[in-house]
Amino acid sequence: MRFLHTSDWHLGRSFHQVGLLDAQAGFVDSLVEVVRTESVDAVLVSGDVYDRAMPSPDTVRLLSEAVTRLVDAGAQVVLSSGNHDSAIRLGFASDLLARAGLHIGSSLASVGTPVVVDGVAVYPLPYLEPSVAAEPLGASDRTHAGVLGSAMARVRADLESRGLPGVVMAHAFVSGGATSDSERDISVGGVSAVPPSVFDGAAYAALGHLHGRQQVAETVRYSGSPVALSFSEWRHAKGSWLVDLDTATGAVEVEHVEAPVHRELAVLRGDLDELLLDPRLTPAERAWCQVTLTDPVRPLGAMEQLRRRFPHTLVLQFDPQGAAVPVRSYTERTAAEDPVDVCCDFLGHVRAGAAASEDERALLLEAVEAVRLDRGLREDEGRADVGAERSAEGPAGRRAGAA
Repeated sequence: MRFLHTSDWHLGRSFHQVGLLDAQAGFVDSLVEVVRTESVDAVLVSGDVYDRAMPSPDTVRLLSEAVTRLVDAGAQVVLSSGNHDSAIRLGFASDLLARAGLHIGSSLASVGTPVVVDGVAVYPLPYLEPSVAAEPLGASDRTHAGVLGSAMARVRADLESRGLPGVVMAHAFVSGGATSDSERDISVGGVSAVPPSVFDGAAYAALGHLHGRQQVAETVRYSGSPVALSFSEWRHAKGSWLVDLDTATGAVEVEHVEAPVHRELAVLRGDLDELLLDPRLTPAERAWCQVTLTDPVRPLGAMEQLRRRFPHTLVLQFDPQGAAVPVRSYTERTAAEDPVDVCCDFLGHVRAGAAASEDERALLLEAVEAVRLDRGLREDEGRADVGAERSAEGPAGRRAGAA
């Protein structure tokens, strides 16, 4: 069975106030062409299909066109919900759509029920928020590792009963993966990591959430986002994994398929005059640019001057060299810190240096986590549809058998 592993489309995302819908449409065009030319049996999209729980009409239209074209090109399409998606909205009419070749995993009831494509059982696990998924999945450990471990126990039990090789789609932070600036933290307090061994028993784990293409174990990979979502990804090679799975042995062969680049990224640093005159920077004239100026004194009209040569400059930063170090604002100093650390630092500040105790830190951790979960509840984002448990004889079971 041959499939494409992709994820983190983030349809509707903007890049520093520049819409990415045209770039994302270009990726869809290339994906359809790969399905046709490479005779792909299935396209797997491992979460964060949309960038937000309430996508715009144009964004919904693009996804509708994408899945229709991929199915028309001859592939089954399997989507799972990520931490940015509204699982209920993404999963609307999933049983009906499965009859046409579009399979959506967005509910806890579907965990452990595969889509069977050409002798391979594909398990689209939705993003599993521990506070929501732990009890329905019977997980005693209310962490990401705990809920995914319980989900994989269901997957392994189903695989054993079927005697088929299995592919697992999951949206999580797996230990050993390299992060980017564009991913949203899915937890606080350092409890989001999942060991790669959680996916033991699967012939291939098709992961989403991290936006850089990478391999974290022999058969555990991230496809990364198909379009760069932050300047931290300027060196990334974007695309999808083309995977051939031997249904007799379970062996896999993996090849990277590059995505088209809508516009290159460039990260520039130096004095303003040097950047404006350096002939080696000619390629950056066509790129989206992040510029850090190192002039001792901030030049007047810096952005206007830069855009005369680099018209697509989107971010301008200053890091004066050889000058007195400016006093940074509190917001600037804390921007990259863990929110719990910020709270503890503030507590120490207002108490004349008396640091937060372990009990106080635990209380602050609980408060910050509660705020994060409340936002997800209010925005209907990143929470797998609990739904009623369905038996293998229900719609999901019939769908799997039919597939």
